[in-house]
Amino acid sequence: MAGYLARRLGQSLLLLWLVSMIAFAILHLAPGGPLSQFALTPGMSEADMQRLAHQMGLDRALPVQYAEWAWRLLSGDWGRSYRDNQPVLLVIFSHLAATFELMLSSTVIAVLLGSWVGVLGALRRHSMFDALSTVGAMVALSIPTFWFGLIVIYVFSVKLGWLPAGSRFTVGDGSFLDFLHHLIAPSLVLALVTIAIWSRYMRAAMLEVINQDFVRTARAKGLPERVILTRHTIRNAMLPMITIAGLQLPTLLSGALVTETVFTWPGMGRLFLDSISYRDYPTVMGILMCSALLVLLGNLLADLCYAVADPRIRLD
Repeated sequence: MAGYLARRLGQSLLLLWLVSMIAFAILHLAPGGPLSQFALTPGMSEADMQRLAHQMGLDRALPVQYAEWAWRLLSGDWGRSYRDNQPVLLVIFSHLAATFELMLSSTVIAVLLGSWVGVLGALRRHSMFDALSTVGAMVALSIPTFWFGLIVIYVFSVKLGWLPAGSRFTVGDGSFLDFLHHLIAPSLVLALVTIAIWSRYMRAAMLEVINQDFVRTARAKGLPERVILTRHTIRNAMLPMITIAGLQLPTLLSGALVTETVFTWPGMGRLFLDSISYRDYPTVMGILMCSALLVLLGNLLADLCYAVADPRIRLD
């Protein structure tokens, strides 16, 4: 186990280094830049622009800028935001909780509903429920997240008035029930695509397991169908789903970006778009590195959970 963790740590550090170089180069080579916001300021001269570029370190060669940024990152200094003039870590942490709340709630919804639909579809193969769930999954996978979010706002907020149109709390309230009320719509929208994916994979895994010899042996021994389903079939069908759960983390992060924008949810996705529009390079790089860390950590946890769930697997 120790050797496996050491190898994964080395691979993760290498991937983070490659991600940081590519992202840093793309950001700084893109048209415009942090100084473009000052270009149209009345009275801003060329000398003033050069002075700002020197203060922000933008007049140095790109490799030098990257080396300085990477050294500060390793020392725990992620830079300061160009927009708020606050430490990047402080800015990210102030939005991180909102993103985790949205991702956790949508994941719970997706796992519960997706697993139920997939298991029931496999047990009732070629039934009306199976056909409707298959069509519904294909429709959900083809619907853009932003479009579905706008439809939810129009129907349940504008027309029916059941759900808030956006934000995390009602101004002046801030209670837990008010928070849950605001969380319903964005979490359902974010979970839509994941439910469709999870149900399809769960159905396929169930169909593969229920035809195995050990299931027929358990049924021949006279075990109740409930015991066969819970202890043998679903337990073994969940093994590949652990890997799928780890691979779904990037999808959740990208979906959260759109969902948070549509519902004005104050998370990392909305912060990322605002930082890009402001050319806030330190904050954008901080969000990218934080997202990369979360993805790598999710994949590592999926591998460890897979080994725990199946004792036959050894991580050497």
